[in-house]
Amino acid sequence: MRTCSICKKKPLTGNSIVRRGLAKKTGGIGKKISGITRRRFFPNIQKVKALFLNGTVRRINVCVSCLKAGKVKKAPSRRSYTPAAAV
Repeated sequence: MRTCSICKKKPLTGNSIVRRGLAKKTGGIGKKISGITRRRFFPNIQKVKALFLNGTVRRINVCVSCLKAGKVKKAPSRRSYTPAAAV
């Protein structure tokens, strides 16, 4: 669910490291690791209405980096939408 529909970006795992003590450069004996726990790094995923090539509007999960890069064309709001006149 927390996956980008465009670039397939998903959560990553890593460590949360807790340190105690005073750093050597400030006169201490050095920092010691007192705890390591697993954590997850989540991408900034938003649910947006996107406009597809055939003119359909779908609600998809997209990361903000794809939105900023212009990889997704957002659907117009219903209020401002006027269909093109048939010629």
